[in-house]
Amino acid sequence: MELFMIVFVLLALMLLIYMYREAFTDEVKMETLQFPNFPKEIGEFHIFFISDIHRREISDRILEQIKGKTDIVIIGGDLTEKGVPISRVTENLKKLKRIAPVFFVWGNNDYEIDQGHLREAFHSIGVNELLNAVYYINRNGKKIALIGLDDFSQELPALDLFMDQVEESSFKILICHNPDTMHMVPNIQNIAFVLSGHTHGGQIRIFGIGPYSKGGIRKVKETTLLISNGYGTTLVPLRLGAKAETHLISIKSGYFV
Repeated sequence: MELFMIVFVLLALMLLIYMYREAFTDEVKMETLQFPNFPKEIGEFHIFFISDIHRREISDRILEQIKGKTDIVIIGGDLTEKGVPISRVTENLKKLKRIAPVFFVWGNNDYEIDQGHLREAFHSIGVNELLNAVYYINRNGKKIALIGLDDFSQELPALDLFMDQVEESSFKILICHNPDTMHMVPNIQNIAFVLSGHTHGGQIRIFGIGPYSKGGIRKVKETTLLISNGYGTTLVPLRLGAKAETHLISIKSGYFV
């Protein structure tokens, strides 16, 4: 019995160490996506997408992997949460801003801290807040529309009127922290690409089963949806079967495979 307990404790300790490492990996997943309606005049467009940072400090290893390789950085919500010092948030934003222009959408945990302090950090660093707003990127006479919606837990605008204001000829990318938000958007088939997080891929999956599906890229009718496992964790700094990740996404003209 004593030997069994020793073996059990050792195995449990090894599992905890493994789960901790899964939670603090610095993986940048390279994704190449093709869309038939993406303007050929633009060539390729590169996005670094990071979601659900929570309490983590962004590692320099991440920055080295994306430096000089991305056109914009998108933060998909839950940049922070209650108890995280604003100095850590500011330092994370400064790191990302050194890579490329930064765009931010709100997540549910972002509302746990003083919104004024967060907006002061955005203003001082030069972060673009997409709060129920559209930002157009012009390249060679063509436009990419970044459509940022507030978190699912907040009151959203009249989405039919809001979406009608987006230029029809633009290539549309919707950014929403909670992927369920996309199902509230009218004529979602007109959105080519959706970026989201929130689920952490289930964070801890027992025998492959978790509270949410594992992150990944999938088709929802005509729309391509990317749900990230996220970079940080919530409640406990552990992951199993859904390790931390970020994404370097290359978008170009062509057909989704």
